[in-house]
Amino acid sequence: MVLTVLTVLTVLTGVVGTGRYSPAVDGALLGLVARAAGMFAVTNIDDILVLALFFGRCAGHRGAAVRVVIGQYLGFAAILVASLAGALGAGLLPRPAIAYLGLLPLLLGIRAAWGVWQDRHGTGPDAGTRPDPDAGTDAGPDAGTGTGTGTADASVLTVAAVTFANGGDNIGVYVPVFATAGPAGLVGYSAVFLVLVGVWCGVGRFLATRPPVARTLARFGHLLLPAVLIGIGLLILVEGHAFGL
Repeated sequence: MVLTVLTVLTVLTGVVGTGRYSPAVDGALLGLVARAAGMFAVTNIDDILVLALFFGRCAGHRGAAVRVVIGQYLGFAAILVASLAGALGAGLLPRPAIAYLGLLPLLLGIRAAWGVWQDRHGTGPDAGTRPDPDAGTDAGPDAGTGTGTGTADASVLTVAAVTFANGGDNIGVYVPVFATAGPAGLVGYSAVFLVLVGVWCGVGRFLATRPPVARTLARFGHLLLPAVLIGIGLLILVEGHAFGL
């Protein structure tokens, strides 16, 4: 997977055309792939649980898993298009102003951390509504495979809509990163993201039959996201010398 992405990026950046091996360029490509993979992972960790739920609902129904995968790709493609459009719009800003886009993931991270704090202290609007990671996961991989509406819950449009709605924060993180990535960087991020969507679908399918793993993600995933969002925001601000940093 990584070699495929690197080959595409190498061709697009003209390295092959030079006929020369460049360790510096190869290192930059590996760094881009690593950053893209890390950013995708931390901004979509909750999607693994959603995908596991969808796959669990459609277990035992012919073709239903394919609809989940198609819906996931459609939903994420919409997120990617919105992020690219936002980045192109940000390109109209004066270069010194781009660094201040780091405020967006920073504020999103602070909001997410505040939500976690409220949930933990029982003062937020969702207090008491977070699903118990230790409950309802022992039904096995055949749960929801009866004569109910499992396949309707996992239609292409339903999965796509849930993926896009769940990716609002993703757009806020991707836009400032894309705005400073350059054309080759945009292609690189997009290629890595689209490959990892397929990986995420595979992981979600796996988790649909591994409840203990799903319980672990449900317990700790919501704590990781705020910290990473705040870190991304601060990094963009510092690298862009915002506020004289």
